[in-house]
Amino acid sequence: MSSSSEPLMHVVLYQPDIPQNTGNIGRTCVAVGAKLWLVRPLGFKLDAKHLRRAGMDYWQHLNWEAVDSLQEVQERLSDRTWWKLTKFATRLLWDAEFEPGHVLLFGSESNGLPPSVRDASPECNLKLPMYEEVRSLNLASTANTVMYEAVRQFGGLP
Repeated sequence: MSSSSEPLMHVVLYQPDIPQNTGNIGRTCVAVGAKLWLVRPLGFKLDAKHLRRAGMDYWQHLNWEAVDSLQEVQERLSDRTWWKLTKFATRLLWDAEFEPGHVLLFGSESNGLPPSVRDASPECNLKLPMYEEVRSLNLASTANTVMYEAVRQFGGLP
């Protein structure tokens, strides 16, 4: 995907902590033509040495941007539908109708999304079904599942 074409979807990671998760999510973004947004502060460095160590050797193919606040991304993508992934949602992932250009917002591994973000437009909160014995799912696994459900709904990649 060229950097000048419109991304299939936007994936926003709010203050991610673990570089390997971000690396796996970035790899999936490359695979499906999504843009990755990283909201600072990050729990890792973005220099070449640290990217290689986290297995992000394909990073040059990734359409990505790091920003200082969630508000900045919200303003820049204000005309998009936003879906927020949180274990506190009442709506299941399968109930969402994804369209190209939508935004998928994921919280940090350690804290998830802040209540103020979750509480704004709760009808846009989604969760994956899981038994209560499981506290949470891996961020990369969750993001990959959601991205590929969106691609499935699109009828595949263009």
